[in-house]
Amino acid sequence: MLKPILISIAVASTLTACGGGSIPSSTTLVQTAAKPFLTLNGQQPLVVAHRGASGYIPEETYEAYVRAIELGADAIEPDLISTKDGVLIARHDPNLAYSTDVDKHPEFANRKRTQVVDGESQTGWFASDFTLAEIKTLGGISTDAERPQQFNGQYKIVTFQEIIDLAKAKSTSTRVIAVYPETKNPTYHRAIGLPLEDKLIDMIKAAGWNSKTAPIYVQSFEPSSLKYLKSKGLNTKLIQLIDADDVDMKTGKLTFAAPYDKPYDWAVAGDKRLFSDMVTPAGLAEIKTYADGIGPWKPYIMSVKGTFGADGKQLDVNGDGKINYADATSLPPTTLIADAHKAGLMVHAYTFRNESRRIPADFKNDPKAEYKAFYRLGLDGVFSDFADTAIAARTEYVQELQAK
Repeated sequence: MLKPILISIAVASTLTACGGGSIPSSTTLVQTAAKPFLTLNGQQPLVVAHRGASGYIPEETYEAYVRAIELGADAIEPDLISTKDGVLIARHDPNLAYSTDVDKHPEFANRKRTQVVDGESQTGWFASDFTLAEIKTLGGISTDAERPQQFNGQYKIVTFQEIIDLAKAKSTSTRVIAVYPETKNPTYHRAIGLPLEDKLIDMIKAAGWNSKTAPIYVQSFEPSSLKYLKSKGLNTKLIQLIDADDVDMKTGKLTFAAPYDKPYDWAVAGDKRLFSDMVTPAGLAEIKTYADGIGPWKPYIMSVKGTFGADGKQLDVNGDGKINYADATSLPPTTLIADAHKAGLMVHAYTFRNESRRIPADFKNDPKAEYKAFYRLGLDGVFSDFADTAIAARTEYVQELQAK
């Protein structure tokens, strides 16, 4: 069970959307009594708990997913990688050094090595060198120094099957918890003899979820992974993730540098296109042939731009001695949401967070103001590290619509 957490977390949701098939009656009443939502399907935006309640608890642990559900999330999101014995587990990276306490386990010291992952040389401990039983001895850790550290090592790594079982156990007749898995580094896993896709298909079918109306979305940065899943009979909602490297604060334009310039399967195939090619009308039309939606990094929808002095250096607008998003201002939104909807694609943007360094200055350090700006554009869903904040903002947005 979840150990006591000494954090005040307000759950502000009275209108939690169903992650799959039907819509709860409360949502239906809102839609008939007020201006319709601008989302593709006319339903309220989906709140996806990114890696669980990762703003409060070490990410992708069982406890993080339990807490995310308690906070009211519509869907819980795991990244899927493989153990040595072929079990799908929830970790953001094959390199366990990034999000576990593996370095505190002397019995595994001799497994530290250097491995190339998606063209990037990394040193650490890799999940493919560990059995599930061994990985279950490790504890998750917070990957953000500004977030609670007192729970590091206390909570164990969770399997995808455990996440499926949790979602089913917590679902009710009026609230269905959706699951939103990502095939993580699928080309890499295929190359080391631990492909993800067939196991994922088998588990989804065993769960009885192999349909468009089932409470599951499957996402990937690599088109070939989604296309393979579809070709092998996976009938769930499929989402193409779209990344970039950074934002040029002088112009607000997105920048592209490996390994965040293009899907890694494109890099291996010698495809010269970039992620930015996916958001053109032609790119969206191509995605529609194999997927149901896109998951873009949020600056594709609303980017930011800094203020620069005569010396060419970005100004520390808020005077905190640091240069970050809090010193930048949001730019007018692009047409991506409208373009995607025109192509018949839903749009779920990532990642929304509460830390002040990540919130553009025009939102005045209010994360709810940022959510509402995106909701007003017709965004179909948000990936959030703080599901409670996303839902509180959504509730305020619903009240805003009702007042019109």
